Parts: sequence; structure tokens; C-alpha cells
Amino acid sequence: MTADATDTAGLAAAGLIPAPLTCTPGTGAGPALGPGAAFDAAPGTEGTARWLRAVLGLDTDRDGLPVRLALDTALSGGPEAYRLTVTADGVLITGGGPAGVFWGAQTLRQLAGPGAYRRAPLTARSWRLPAVTVEDAPRFAWRGFMLDVSRHFLPKDGVLRQLDLLAAHKLNVLHLHLTDDQGWRIEIPRHPELTATGAWRPRSRYGHRDSPLWDERPHGGYYTQDDLREIVGYAAERHITVVPEIELPGHSQAAITAYPWLGNPGHGSPGVWTDWGISPHVLAPTDEVLRFYEDVLGDVLEIFPSPFIHIGGDECPKDQWRASPAAQERIAREGLGDEDGLQAWFIRHFDRWLAARGRRLIGWDEILEGGALGDGGPGGGDTGGGGLSAGAAVSSWRGWAGGIAAAEAGHDVVMCPEQHVYLDHRQAEGPDEPMPVGWVRTLRDVYAFEPVPPALAGRDAARHVIGTQANLWTELIDDQGRADYQTWPRLCALAEVAWSAPGRRSWPDFERRMAQAHYARLDALGVAYRPPGGPHPWQRRPMPAGLSGQLGRPVDGQPG
Repeated sequence: MTADATDTAGLAAAGLIPAPLTCTPGTGAGPALGPGAAFDAAPGTEGTARWLRAVLGLDTDRDGLPVRLALDTALSGGPEAYRLTVTADGVLITGGGPAGVFWGAQTLRQLAGPGAYRRAPLTARSWRLPAVTVEDAPRFAWRGFMLDVSRHFLPKDGVLRQLDLLAAHKLNVLHLHLTDDQGWRIEIPRHPELTATGAWRPRSRYGHRDSPLWDERPHGGYYTQDDLREIVGYAAERHITVVPEIELPGHSQAAITAYPWLGNPGHGSPGVWTDWGISPHVLAPTDEVLRFYEDVLGDVLEIFPSPFIHIGGDECPKDQWRASPAAQERIAREGLGDEDGLQAWFIRHFDRWLAARGRRLIGWDEILEGGALGDGGPGGGDTGGGGLSAGAAVSSWRGWAGGIAAAEAGHDVVMCPEQHVYLDHRQAEGPDEPMPVGWVRTLRDVYAFEPVPPALAGRDAARHVIGTQANLWTELIDDQGRADYQTWPRLCALAEVAWSAPGRRSWPDFERRMAQAHYARLDALGVAYRPPGGPHPWQRRPMPAGLSGQLGRPVDGQPG
């Protein structure tokens, strides 16, 4: 929808992030929403009513300005659409479904001002609202953030905090990267060594893998199954889906350390990896390994109701398979051709295993290697030939090519190319950026990202681009402050890319809304974001005495 001049003025005045379809100022002075608010919550909206009362401190024991929450399944835009009307007579939020009502409540909180984001009121709590009508619906169904908790563990409370921040920006997927070479983070009671051994490493490289420095402190941690159920429940209350990722067949050194027989013969227990990069240790292609990971995924399915289960599938070195008689025998017996076919065999097995249980596999774009594209049927079966099942989806991280190929073959795609939306990448040139990695990706660069590539624009295959996400890998991010610095405000930009219609996006307007209203909201939330003018002194990269040069791995020039 194209906004007229009045609508644009209303959006700028409200400072809403992400930009809604329409924001039309009302007439007269806006109302005050105070402790005496009277809630009228229709069936299906009670969760949003509880959330609003909690964050705005509204007491419904007395009569006052009414706040009405309603559902209208005929609302244009689907179950996440909403209409918010604020007049002198009260507030009405109508959603196409419960999620739509919740997103409307998030917009109401933005209208209440930065003080509505503090945990306790600065003065008597009464929120002066503008008279306004907002009509809105998201562009994409998948609006996500991937958080790597394997390289550096983030305790449960930090994950819950991230969920609140995602909800404030109408992001609805938390992709939780739970296992990797450097740590296994999910309790599996039938296989206790995964956390007793695999969740801990003795030290960590300080800086990128070429750095000569080490942090000699042991590092580790994991989530109990009840921790994860709490995370999932907390997310569900905020209409966020938690998508778990269990990496296979590569990025598995922590699991192989816990149970060395998961690895290829002759390599023993390699130890939980203390370095960064791509480990040579990969899973052995045996029936016993398949059964082990079925055990793991059985627990995962019980904890996580997400339709999608991420199995990684990326960066799988083939050297150990080339040297393994058992792997070569498997290749010959299954008619797989080569080691790329063996990787596809792993993926096909778990694709069908998940499909038979009503779930959908999603993996990084390497799952397309080894002839994986093609008609693999609706699911079921075991490890035979054919391509991915119809429900399998792809996270396209190495650029556009994998996502384009998958979409053209009829598979859903989440676009997250590292060249554009990897938030661990540095934000400026120069020596001040902490541990610089990758290309310079500024706030404006992320805002300019378009999830539907030109090769798919205007074609039927474009409907398979179900959304986008930003990814935060944490090799060089060891605490919450550093994670905040890398994530925010760039995730604000990605949130608008994922939610707002292309015709509603304007960099000058976004920059103005951030400056006028949204940085103050982030301040109130306690987010240690990167300021627009560059890092605070305490956010700058330290240079240890006697060491010159880069501790990171910056990439010069513009990404392709």
C-alpha cells in the first residue's frame, strides 16, 4: 500500500518500528491510559491482555479508559494482521488472530513512549497516547533471528531477554543454534555425556582462529529440558516460534568427544574444540549413529513444537569419510556415488524421519549438495534415493544461489545470506570496531537488504521465499554487552525489512524514526547497542600490550 502525505506524517510522528502499512493521525488530543483502565478481552486475546497489564502497569479494578481486544478473522492480511484505533473514548485492537492482537499491543506500547519500556515507572504511571489509527500486516511469515549459543553459552535469562527484544520488534522466530564443535547445549538424559563432557571446553581462542592469544578460562553450560520448555513457553506467550538446531553430520566434535564411537574409526576422542573454524571431525555413516540422533531428535520433538527442525548440514569436510573403509562401503552399498552423496544420505534420512512425524526439516544450503534436489515425495521411508521431501526447507546463507535453486524446485526458503545479514560482521572500517570480522555491514546496508532476489522477483517461485532472518555467530562474542553491540540497532533494520511492505520502506524516514523515538526505547530496555556515531570508549576493541595487527578477520571491499 502506498502511503499518502498524511499517512507519512503520522508514521514519522509516531516513530513506529517497523513501519506499518498505514498510520493515520486522529483528531483532537490523545487520551491518557492510566491505572484505572478497564479491559475487555475477547476469547483468544487473554494472553495479550495479561501482557499489556504487566508491561504498562494497568490495574483493572476501577473504571477508566477502556482497552478492548477483539478478533476478526476476516481482517485483511491474515492472522498476524491488526487494526489499532486510539481515540478519546479508548483503545481498540482488532487482530486477524491472537498473534495479530499481540502485534497491535506492541504498537500500542511504542505509542506510549520510551517510559513504557522501563521495568518500573519513573513517575505516576499514566501513558499519554496520540489519537491514531494503525492498520498493519506483515510481509513475511518467517521474521527471524538466529542466536548461536554453542560457541559462547548464553544463560537462560539472557535467552528470555532476547525473546522480549524480538517481540518488541515483531520478530516471530528464534532460531537457536544448540550444538556445534565447541559445545553441546541441550540435555539428553539417555545420553548424559553430551552435557557432562560435551558442554565444556578447557579454554577458548581469543580472537579469530589466526590469533595467537587464548582465554584460559574454561567455558561451558547447557540448558536442561525444563529450561528449554520454559524458553519455548515464554516465546509462545509472545507468539514467537523457537526453531532448534541440532548440527549433523559436520560441526559435531563436541558430540564425538562425549561418545567417540559417533566419529569415524581411528580418531578417538578429539576433545571439545577450543578453536574456531571448521573441524575435520564428522559423524560416521553407521546405523548406530542414525539411531543415536533419532534418540536426540525424539527429545527435541517433545520439547519444541516448532513445525521446523533445523539439522544444520553445512560445512561438512569429507577427508575422514574418504579414509574410512566403513564410509566407502556405505557409499558403494547405497549407490551414493561419492562423499557428497553420503552427506545427502544423512540429510535424506532425517528429512524422512522428521516428515513421518509431522515435522519439516530445514537446513543450511549445503543440504542441496549431492543431488538432493528433486522429488523426494511427501516423506516416510528410510534412506533410499530421491531428493528432499516436499516439506523440506533451506536457510540460504552462502548467498542467493542455494535459495534460488531451492525455490525453483518448490522448496521453501529463508533468505539469510552472510554478505548482508550476518550480524557478527563488523559495522565500520577502522581500529575501533571490536574483533572485526567479515565485510562492513552498516545499519543502512542491512536496511537495504531485499530478501527476494532479482532472479525470483515477479515469478511464482518467489512465493517460496517465506521470510528472512539475521544470524549472530558468537565465536568472538562472549558476553551480553558484546552481543547487544553486534545485534542492535541492525536487527531493528532487519525487522522492518521482514515486516514492512517494500513501498513503506524509506532509509531517511527509518533513520529519522530511530533518532526521534527508537533509540530512546532501546535505552529504556537497557540495550547496549552501537551508537550511530560509533562505539562508546568501553565498546571499542582492546589491543593487548605487545600485540599489533588484527585479532579478527576483516574482509575488504563490498560483498558480491
